[in-house]
Amino acid sequence: MAGTTTAVTPARFASGLTYKDFLAQAKVNVDKFEEYYGTAHVSAEDAAFFKKLASMPGGPAKMIAIGEDWCPDVYRGLPVMVKIAEASGMELRVFPRDSNVDIMNEFLNQGLHQSIPVAVFYTRDVKYIAHWTERPVFANEERTRITEQAKKDLPAANDQDFRAEMRKRTSVRYPVWQQETVKEMRHLLATATGVS
Repeated sequence: MAGTTTAVTPARFASGLTYKDFLAQAKVNVDKFEEYYGTAHVSAEDAAFFKKLASMPGGPAKMIAIGEDWCPDVYRGLPVMVKIAEASGMELRVFPRDSNVDIMNEFLNQGLHQSIPVAVFYTRDVKYIAHWTERPVFANEERTRITEQAKKDLPAANDQDFRAEMRKRTSVRYPVWQQETVKEMRHLLATATGVS
């Protein structure tokens, strides 16, 4: 997180949307959020870990998610965050990126990009613990391989057709990427808190 000041005060946190309210205001992809909520899974072991951390003094009792309804990484990743919050008792608030640029700018990917979704974990009194951005490392590696193969398979495809093919090839991997997201968030919080 850049700097020591933050736009995320207790009052600002409380002003965020619940997941239900985020879906109610979504203009697109509500069906995708529902689909990937159905494929997101937090094992009993992972749930116990997140719950233990959330209950500790100074543990991650609150989480914000930054996202937009049009983004495939968000409709894949946000349901994972919701499942972690539900399993652990963390209080989750969702902030649409484009109307909360001040918050987004605290969590730029590589200090440059407004990549979403972002999950930010805070203590009960909204002190920053750690954050996670966009998609798991495994997914980035797999996307690279999928892209290379698609280029070989469709050398003459126009941009629109190529993007459609990429969506088709990557979306079948989303449930696996969701599990990798849980693993990464668990590792992130274990490292940040010193609890494994």
